[in-house]
Amino acid sequence: MNIFRKAWCRTFQMGMNIVLPMMPYREPKLLDGVKAIPGCLKEHGKNKVIIVTDKGIRGLGLTAPLEKHLEEAGISFVVFDDTVANPTIANVEAARELYLSNGCEAIIAFGGGSSMDCAKGLGARIAYPNKSLRKMKGLLKVRKKIPLLIAVPTTAGTGSETTVSAVITDGETHYKYVINSFPLIPEYAALEPEVTMGLPGGLTSSTGMDAMTHSVEAFIGHATTKKTRAAAIESVRLILENLEKAYANGQDREARTNMLRASYLAGVAFTRSYVGYVHAVAHSLGGQYGIPHGLANAVILPYVLEMFGASAHKKLGTLAKAVGLVPEKMDNGEAAAIFIRKIRQMNENMNIPTSLKGIKEEDISMMAAHADKEGNPLYPVPTLWNKQELERVYRAVMEK
Repeated sequence: MNIFRKAWCRTFQMGMNIVLPMMPYREPKLLDGVKAIPGCLKEHGKNKVIIVTDKGIRGLGLTAPLEKHLEEAGISFVVFDDTVANPTIANVEAARELYLSNGCEAIIAFGGGSSMDCAKGLGARIAYPNKSLRKMKGLLKVRKKIPLLIAVPTTAGTGSETTVSAVITDGETHYKYVINSFPLIPEYAALEPEVTMGLPGGLTSSTGMDAMTHSVEAFIGHATTKKTRAAAIESVRLILENLEKAYANGQDREARTNMLRASYLAGVAFTRSYVGYVHAVAHSLGGQYGIPHGLANAVILPYVLEMFGASAHKKLGTLAKAVGLVPEKMDNGEAAAIFIRKIRQMNENMNIPTSLKGIKEEDISMMAAHADKEGNPLYPVPTLWNKQELERVYRAVMEK
């Protein structure tokens, strides 16, 4: 990246750091499981709700306890279970039509990141009936209050129950873009370990490494605060101690509970301190090929950390020491290398591949341009990369 663009990016990031304490960040209020949701709705005077989920989750019966609690409380509901893996504009519009035709008053997002993104997009469209999602992409385009949003995460990874972000795919261009606005933060979150116990190993591992990516990228960036550093450290520690246990035994309630907590903390960290180029690249791959976001992050993370080189050694070394992975007196460069090796070893232990299938050389330039546009100047990464430098990441992770 040339010196003038670098100066612009860092100046922008410095400005964001100055205004960060004045931003209306908030954390969702935590509910004691799905059984507490009807009472919360009644408290807010909401008697008609839409549950936004996907067919896989509903087919597993995971929404059944919530539906039963709502019925017993006399709260009417409709279920939108057509959420796709990378929700599109059309997907959100279909949910909006169901919401409006049934006179709904609140939204329950039940699922992983895709369901959360679809629900947030739905909320934004209800708040702005005459504004397209395309016009909401970027920072602070949604300023009106959205309908009451309650999040029930069924994966321990996305952290979407805490964040300002909704990631939407344009079905026409395959461009995956991010809507970042404070009203999108759910008002409440119900962390229910039981709904994560039925997840298959592959989804457990990839979403868990998604949370790892959130925490690591937030920690090594230039926009951290005391709170976000503490959240990221605790999240990484919990992931190191519990993810492989949850992968090996999906019924391990303690591991599942700890992973939900780790995901929540990771969301707290990156909502305020942002992510980095791992996410920018992963979003473009998801938009172009439909590669699941958590899987893309898991594969890309160690490559990007290595490519950052010495610019990330101090913070990665500090993180490795803080979570007890290495001794306090170890050289930061060596500690960083051990941390990256640990990420690779966890991926291998959980059968996460070292490359991604389907990446085409002729698409790399276009995807790198999308990643460049997403990441710069917003993401406060250790080292700034332009489009050409980002192309290296795609070539590193493409199946040989």
